[in-house]
Amino acid sequence: MRVIARFNKYVTNPLQRLWAPWLPYMAVIEHTGRKSGKPYRTPVMAFVDSRSVRVVLNYGEHSDWVRNVRAAGSAQVRHRGRHYHLSNPRIIPASDQKARFVASLAPRL
Repeated sequence: MRVIARFNKYVTNPLQRLWAPWLPYMAVIEHTGRKSGKPYRTPVMAFVDSRSVRVVLNYGEHSDWVRNVRAAGSAQVRHRGRHYHLSNPRIIPASDQKARFVASLAPRL
């Protein structure tokens, strides 16, 4: 699975960043590297409602972007042309009733 993740990081993600902020079930997480301090933009599958943004963790909670967001305690999200400031990131266990959503970030609109 890590081979696919690496391929996506360098090949697929740069392409997806072009249209992900505009699609209904996609978004771009804007976060800062916890070691480098560099800004990053990661396309993700996301479900946005009036109180939260739920993100599918395709590669688990140990992905770089997840660790960066958790370390910072916040991130920015671009979804359907709107910007959200997210705070209070948390992992929802797979045993939760929303098993397909394994990360939740609460936006301050």
